[in-house]
Amino acid sequence: MPTKKRPSLSIIIPAFNEERRLGPSLDRVEAYVRRRRLACEVLVVDDGSTDATVKVALQRKRRFKGLRVLSQGVNRGKGAAVKAGVLDAAAPRILFTDADLSTPIEDLEVLEAAMEQGADLVLGSRALDRTRTTVRQPFYREAGGRLFNAMAQCFSVPGIQDTQCGFKLFTAELGRRVFRVQEVPRFGFDVELLFLARKAGYRITEVPVSWVNSPETKVRPIRDGGQAFLDIVLIRLYDWEGRYKGL
Repeated sequence: MPTKKRPSLSIIIPAFNEERRLGPSLDRVEAYVRRRRLACEVLVVDDGSTDATVKVALQRKRRFKGLRVLSQGVNRGKGAAVKAGVLDAAAPRILFTDADLSTPIEDLEVLEAAMEQGADLVLGSRALDRTRTTVRQPFYREAGGRLFNAMAQCFSVPGIQDTQCGFKLFTAELGRRVFRVQEVPRFGFDVELLFLARKAGYRITEVPVSWVNSPETKVRPIRDGGQAFLDIVLIRLYDWEGRYKGL
């Protein structure tokens, strides 16, 4: 019996009530993977959706070789969904990307080039070259994002210009080590990932990527923004309490 080829890349897509956007995104990812002839697995991690997200993913699974669907059963948050995907991934490199592909999957090659130069974690960044943002967020979201990043730099990850872009590539070794002790389940998890990766001594590189704002974003500026700000403080508290000792 022939041995199944191990994938070289795992793409993790956390999804919560994404029945409208997920299908076209998976079609685009599939076309890209086929064009590059990548040995790739794609993990759609359903975060307790109440719509047809799982059905859409399973429909694509019939023809998209390498597509897997994981279900959390209940809504736990984007960070928890990414964690589940990372700990289940089979490839030596892991990319996580938002379900709407606000950063196009084709920009993976920009991240790969940086990893070839020795980075363990490569961050897609909207802040390094804002001319690559073709559709901008509403002004209040941009202002909130910049304030959040300023706080993140002050309390947790100085020097990182954009912690929240949902397009990050890292080694599986880093992913398993960091997400094993990761605590933040929702939108602040990106900062926690960077904080822990830096604490563990991994090399982090930030590179400019393209970005198109989606008007159907699931982010609720007041509720989610407030929780993300709180998460910055909690990360420091968790570190002080010793919750990351297993790192």
